[in-house]
Amino acid sequence: MEEYLDSEVIVETAVDFGAQVLLALITLIIGFWIAGKLGRALARRLEKQDVDPTVVPFFSKIISVGLKVLVLISVAGIFGIQTTSFIAVIGAAAFAIGLALQGTLGHFASGILLLIFKPFKVGDSVSLQGIMGSVKEVGIFQTVIHTFDNQKVYIPNGVITSGTITNISTTGELRTDWTFGIGYGDDIDKARSIMRNILENHEAVIKDRPIDVFVSELGDSSVDFKVRCWTKTEDKWPLYFYMIEEVKKSFDKEGISIPFPQMDVHMDKVGS
Repeated sequence: MEEYLDSEVIVETAVDFGAQVLLALITLIIGFWIAGKLGRALARRLEKQDVDPTVVPFFSKIISVGLKVLVLISVAGIFGIQTTSFIAVIGAAAFAIGLALQGTLGHFASGILLLIFKPFKVGDSVSLQGIMGSVKEVGIFQTVIHTFDNQKVYIPNGVITSGTITNISTTGELRTDWTFGIGYGDDIDKARSIMRNILENHEAVIKDRPIDVFVSELGDSSVDFKVRCWTKTEDKWPLYFYMIEEVKKSFDKEGISIPFPQMDVHMDKVGS
């Protein structure tokens, strides 16, 4: 009789355990399938919203892994494991990791803000923390800039969001400014005409925008002109350097002087 009861208990225990294993397997399979499905759905959603392609897999992976962790905790609960303590341990570990990586997590949060509010996008010309260049990548932790002299600069996102962001490409047009000085004995109207003609004959200058050439200051040794015009963003620097060289050549040709600092030394002959 006792042997019969023992075998009955064993069978009942085996059946209960088998049911738990079956339920756990079903939960694990379905849970992982749903987690993967939601991760891929998020990836498609982000792609439709023109989120940077390098960021999409990261976000979808976070959602997928997070959901799978929840599934594993549920499976542990099926086998009678105290998930409350398990969750508390995970929380404590996450808190400790967060303290150790608070700087990195700050860059991560800043990266999310950049992706949500989009103050700039890949291909834009920007000025970030005094660094000017073209945006090549907006990552989770850092943004990659190619400067105009072809250097590759990695700027932490936390540094970007804590400072001033200047997007040069927003309107597609930029004003370019110069300052030129001529001698007090030179013809102001002639100098103005030369500089205006250079700009009016250059194809990069936007002709339906004002071209300004005016006297801005009477300096210690020169009459200073402010010269301004508008160009497409990509034409700003080629025109800027062209104008400096062309003004020098034209002034030399027309006999207009460009003052520069000089020092006169007078020597008196002292008798012996």
